[in-house]
Amino acid sequence: MKLSQFKFKLPEERIAQEPARFRDECRLMVIHAKSGVIEHRESFRDILNYIDEKDVFVFNDTKVFPARLYGNKEKTGAKIEVFLLRELNEDMRLWDVLVDPARKIRIGNKLYFGENEAMVAEVIDNTTSRGRTLRFLYDGPHDEFKRALFALGEAPLPKNIITRPTREDDLENFQCIFAKHEGAVTAPATGLHFSPQLMKMMEIKGVEFAFVTLHCGLGCFRDIDVEDLTKHKMDSEEMQGGGTPCGGRWHHRAARARDSRECRWQAEGVRRMDQQVHLPALSVHAGRCHGGQLLYALQHTAHAVVRLWRLRPGDDRLQGSA
Repeated sequence: MKLSQFKFKLPEERIAQEPARFRDECRLMVIHAKSGVIEHRESFRDILNYIDEKDVFVFNDTKVFPARLYGNKEKTGAKIEVFLLRELNEDMRLWDVLVDPARKIRIGNKLYFGENEAMVAEVIDNTTSRGRTLRFLYDGPHDEFKRALFALGEAPLPKNIITRPTREDDLENFQCIFAKHEGAVTAPATGLHFSPQLMKMMEIKGVEFAFVTLHCGLGCFRDIDVEDLTKHKMDSEEMQGGGTPCGGRWHHRAARARDSRECRWQAEGVRRMDQQVHLPALSVHAGRCHGGQLLYALQHTAHAVVRLWRLRPGDDRLQGSA
């Protein structure tokens, strides 16, 4: 599969800069797997016409945190963007981050954040060309530190898509209503369109819900610079889950046993479920899953994300159904 196969012209005026007034007011494209027919529906709520009682929807309940901060470099006062990726050590206040411009930031430099520069961080390691490890110099309980740190941040909207300035309400809009476990630096996008009213209507219809957690990383927006997509290096992503069998696998088996459909909503949910259903060795423990382990799942993520799956008794494969 080649990168050039996916090139197309998308006019900038067709890229929405503001969310719909209501989450489920966006349009819906339906692809019928067997016939190839494509429908364009005026409202995402029309998804109710394509689901039945006892169908299972699997959602990713990761929660986005305010990952983008702006600080000033010591002595020069140069403005530096710091993008928080993940916390490495709670006790030592260590964070894996990206900095921009990176050429100005070296080991030993200090960065100051906030109007009174009360939050200070020291660069202690270089990880990649833009990657750094920061140690925040903060005395106080960890919960207090996290609140103070996140109060300085803003919603990590993708700058290559959303070109307007960030607003305070962006973090709420850039969050699924069922978001629970903090750790994502970008939202599982498809899940953004489910409103409380829509989910209540699905519940009344007899649809079952299951939740998995896969923290969406910056790799969702990383440029692909190789023509042969099999050579693209995937970023690792943290997933949470445990138990045997875990919730996702239990719902998969139950749906298969009763010939119901399972909709794994958004690519992240597909990857997490593929590791539960197809890769048993990776399904039990929480941790970070790297690109090589996700390769099998990604082979069919692109089309799986827009399908409902018919799970037939005794069939371990997932088969597409309109």
